[in-house]
Amino acid sequence: MKRSDITTIGLDKSTHRALYYAMGVLPEELEKPIIAVVNSQNETMPGHCDLDKIAKAVKEGILQAGGTPVEFPTIAICDGIAMGHYGMHYPLASRELIADSIECMMNAHQYDGMVLISNCDKITPGMLMAAARLNVPAINIAGGTMDTGYYQGCKTSFIELIETQGKVARGLMTKEEMDYFEHCAMPGCGACNELGTGNTMLYLAEAMGMALPGSDTPAMLGERVALAKRTGIKIVELVKKNLRPRDIITKEAIYNALVVTNAIGGSSNSMLHLPAIAHEAGVPFDFDEAEKVSDSTPQVVKIKPSGDDYPVDFYRAGGVAGLMHELMDYGLLKDNITVTGEMLFDNIKDAPIRDAKVIRTKETAYSQTGGLRIMYGNLAPEGSICKAAGVLPEMMKHTGPARVFDQEEPALKAIYGGEIKPGDVVVIRYEGPKGGPGMREMLAPTAAIIGMDLGDSVALVTDGRFSGATRGAAIGHVSPEAADGGLIAFVEDGDSITVDIEGGTLTLNVDDEVIAKRREGWIPPKPPVEEGTYIERYSKLVKSAMTGAVFRRGSEL
Repeated sequence: MKRSDITTIGLDKSTHRALYYAMGVLPEELEKPIIAVVNSQNETMPGHCDLDKIAKAVKEGILQAGGTPVEFPTIAICDGIAMGHYGMHYPLASRELIADSIECMMNAHQYDGMVLISNCDKITPGMLMAAARLNVPAINIAGGTMDTGYYQGCKTSFIELIETQGKVARGLMTKEEMDYFEHCAMPGCGACNELGTGNTMLYLAEAMGMALPGSDTPAMLGERVALAKRTGIKIVELVKKNLRPRDIITKEAIYNALVVTNAIGGSSNSMLHLPAIAHEAGVPFDFDEAEKVSDSTPQVVKIKPSGDDYPVDFYRAGGVAGLMHELMDYGLLKDNITVTGEMLFDNIKDAPIRDAKVIRTKETAYSQTGGLRIMYGNLAPEGSICKAAGVLPEMMKHTGPARVFDQEEPALKAIYGGEIKPGDVVVIRYEGPKGGPGMREMLAPTAAIIGMDLGDSVALVTDGRFSGATRGAAIGHVSPEAADGGLIAFVEDGDSITVDIEGGTLTLNVDDEVIAKRREGWIPPKPPVEEGTYIERYSKLVKSAMTGAVFRRGSEL
């Protein structure tokens, strides 16, 4: 019996069948597996504007394999357009809405399987969370990465563009030059052309076994459409085999994803999304194990913003499959079933490395440890996250006076206004999951620090988070957050802070007695949101960043 039979078989399902017939569905099509094609296509961003062609190819594959496709949408927010203003409260919060909306549609209509068409930051993890929660056969297919841009004969991307704002502020570039740059940096459709969270999660979907090999294929290639067709064919096979997400998203799959994100220096946001996906799959996520993975994984890939290569270069060098083949040879991966229906090691056994300058060997690695660091200390007793891959050597350990801001906007103004001096530690608080709410990205302040030529002398500490496009000594996810009474709420201007990325510690150098006095009578500020809005409800449900910013459940409510 198919899952969808509950809506199509029986005397009492006459009206159900009639509703399908009203859309032109044939009776014999209801006898086939009914496959949901969940499409986040929209016209709000380049990562999603062309997903209609991916959906078309997926449906062709489903039909070819003997299934019946049914397409429905879900939302997708562009972090880039939401950045730097009130709108940035929403992208992380939208992850839960995406998962919930898919749950609503899948359980209401009882489809037999689903293909999840995504791209970009919160959309891929939200869809993978839904897959794990529902445990109905599912495959993720993303729209792929954007092509590399060119400006004055040189490769360029979103990263260089955002950092030019500081150059204009310093008089090193004219406004007219920046205006032209804006037309060159991002040449077409696809996830932004750097190793942001969008491309990181696109790669990690394959690393976990939830996407067919080829996730790194750029958006503009016909090969991406062919991959979508193969995905449509494969989902019908998975439904017939009853191979489900929780068979695939195991402890081993999460482990492999951790290895890959460290090997490529992936986005620090992966340390929000992997715990959340694991949570939905019922897989314990151990940050101590994540730290051990980082300590034992060489960083063999450096894509913008951490290095000089671009996502398209990574694809041409062998991509995720080639990288994982190499990591397998080093004994760093664990074998696991994947959506191909085969084991991971079988999928990657013949995957080649085509450019050893882009995907290095263990011997020629950029670092013998991974790109992400989990940091603890009195300022972050529950933990914090740093993308060490993007930190200059001279900033791996730094002590300086705090410059404290209660929101992103005044910090950004101070940086561009020349108020931040070499040696400072910028502290931006009340930007956590609960206090922000929504844990706004601090890409604009970090880009401003780089653009104002302070990247080798200024650190930034926040209970908010960072874009995958961030580089510099940026420590986020500080937990407990300020709104929960974390120590970050009691830092004052001039306090000494030590950031020791190599040692994995984040320390406020202030006596406990002084802190105890500052805590007296403290009342957390009200989150800057309107009553009755989704984001207000989100702030009341969301847990710490070091849980993956998941919602409270059951007895926790």
